[in-house]
Amino acid sequence: MDWVFDGGRPCLDLVNTLRSRHLAEPVELLTSPAALAEWLGLAGFAIGRRSVTSANVTAAKTLREAVNRLLTAPPRAADVLIVNRTAASPPPARLRLDDGVLHREVPAPPDWVATALGAIASDAVDLAASDALVRICAADDCGLRFHDVSPRRTRQWCSMSRCGNRAKARAHYARVQGRSR
Repeated sequence: MDWVFDGGRPCLDLVNTLRSRHLAEPVELLTSPAALAEWLGLAGFAIGRRSVTSANVTAAKTLREAVNRLLTAPPRAADVLIVNRTAASPPPARLRLDDGVLHREVPAPPDWVATALGAIASDAVDLAASDALVRICAADDCGLRFHDVSPRRTRQWCSMSRCGNRAKARAHYARVQGRSR
């Protein structure tokens, strides 16, 4: 898969798993439980092989679309509800007494994907409640979402090395072609 993590936030990286939103038929990257497991692993939410279900894929896509609408359009109550329901707290820490010595332990969550999606939803809550600026890449053929943290908040492209470079190359080519006529 061609995973891109240029959103600057985990919630935006999830949103960017649906590519080319501006086209009649966007490109879906979360096509299977294996694809979601791979994305979660590369995004740092899983170590090793983990089980993912079709229901997890559906939950991830539902969260993804709610986050996208929440951050790029006027907020809707339904999207707020989806994000809030998904934003689960981390598993509780517990104490274990072993030979008179207290040890802190955090049990493995019963559903690791739900826990990962909860962390992503919590990131969306933090981003939506801040004065952060979420932009859509200015490249005509991209449309990825990113968190603009540039000093003047004027960033245009999801990645300078990809979309920004292509845009600048096109502009240069157009200028050169205009001079040679």
